[in-house]
Amino acid sequence: MGAKTEALAKQFEGKARDAVATLQKLGDADWKKVTAAEKWTVGVTAHHLAGGLEAVAGIVTGIVAGGPSHGNFTRAMLDQMNAQHAKEHAGCTRAETLALFQKGAATASAVVRGLHDDQLAKSGTVFTDVPPMTAEQLIMRGLLGHIDEHMGSIRKTVGG
Repeated sequence: MGAKTEALAKQFEGKARDAVATLQKLGDADWKKVTAAEKWTVGVTAHHLAGGLEAVAGIVTGIVAGGPSHGNFTRAMLDQMNAQHAKEHAGCTRAETLALFQKGAATASAVVRGLHDDQLAKSGTVFTDVPPMTAEQLIMRGLLGHIDEHMGSIRKTVGG
């Protein structure tokens, strides 16, 4: 691990801790409120975020290993997967979502902590309809930015 990966890991862990603290405080009524940004319930939005952590960590691992891209995967395909996820997990509970979040955050943190600074510059195709991304860009957008985006939406929805 290098200084840059250590800083990214600490930043991610802080955001993950804050997210868990926020989610733990939500009541049943908050869990069912619909967010303006995603148009999903707070619970589904949190579950989406939780489920994405491990997936993004896996893609980061693939990029630094120089693995092949995931075929013809577009942002529209991701949007379809997310919409399907929202339907399938409409009844998700806080307990299951928090457990998924904590598992995903631990995995993502371990991946980031396991990197060397020079690996952050490795790039690969994440979506075929956008330019390749570096591991650092994916960590910034897919982990840190994803937490900021969805937790910001949840906080705005519940007034917190």
